[in-house]
Amino acid sequence: MERILVTGGAGYIGSHIVKDLGEKGYDVLTYDNLSSGNKWAVLYGDLVVADLADRVALEKTIQEFKPDAIMHFAAHIIVSESVRDPLKYYINNSVNTINLIETMRRCSVNRFIFSSTAAVYGIPERVPVDEESPLLPINPYGASKFVTELVLRDLAGAQSDFRYVALRYFNVAGADQRGRIGQAYKESTHLITRALKTAKGELAQLEIFGTDYLTPDGTCIRDYIHVEDLADTHLLALDYLFEGGRSEVVNCGYGHGYSVKEVIETSKKVTGKDFPVRSAPRRPGDPPVLVADSSKLRKMLGWEPRHDDLAYIIRTAWEWEKKQR
Repeated sequence: MERILVTGGAGYIGSHIVKDLGEKGYDVLTYDNLSSGNKWAVLYGDLVVADLADRVALEKTIQEFKPDAIMHFAAHIIVSESVRDPLKYYINNSVNTINLIETMRRCSVNRFIFSSTAAVYGIPERVPVDEESPLLPINPYGASKFVTELVLRDLAGAQSDFRYVALRYFNVAGADQRGRIGQAYKESTHLITRALKTAKGELAQLEIFGTDYLTPDGTCIRDYIHVEDLADTHLLALDYLFEGGRSEVVNCGYGHGYSVKEVIETSKKVTGKDFPVRSAPRRPGDPPVLVADSSKLRKMLGWEPRHDDLAYIIRTAWEWEKKQR
């Protein structure tokens, strides 16, 4: 079976992909600096603890493991932090990714799956947003991913042996249905995770950042996709590249959204806790509505979601969250 190197494979999304790769028999190796990941989350294969900025360690790892493809998840992801500290995001998400791409090319690895984001769209002109929509990121996080997409596009155009799939995530949530892995960030900014931490009593109250958006209930609307459905898209993309598919960019979402208030009400029903909620000012960099047109994902890769149910997404996240101390 093919060898797959997974950068950031000890993190939330990366660990679910490592799990799926291992369960399907791939020879998988995780490369992670553990800045936000955890050793215990790597359920299959070995773990190399090193940074993408360390070119020596990176090249040594690639040369020794000889991967048939690289899946790249190592990135900073907090929008509000990117607004406060943009250099941190451009250095890690753009420069370090270019280090990785340059090194893999030097080592003759030609297949690449990139963890991108719907944040590259900024505030889309139309919703649902498709892959041909203008890319106008409104925060450094989205811009840092956009830079990498440009690099990948130009490299694939210049060198025909290099092929990639960039998967633009919408809002990822939920946990492994067997409760082995899930979100374990020290200070998560994800709405569902924070709602559940409030239900558990870990947070005093949940804040709604902005209640005056031009949406039906005044709060932001997002397309929430279960992490296991997202993991499926990566294995389909991997198969696509191994079968000779050309470079592509694909949205990953269900194609419909829920408002912040709807997520909160569903969280209260799932947990049985009527936790406190308060309104707060808008955060910089938040578009009012962000929902995927996922028709390309379904047609090109043959993807069919298994967990398109907000209550189920929250229930798996709740079962995971109750285990956390």
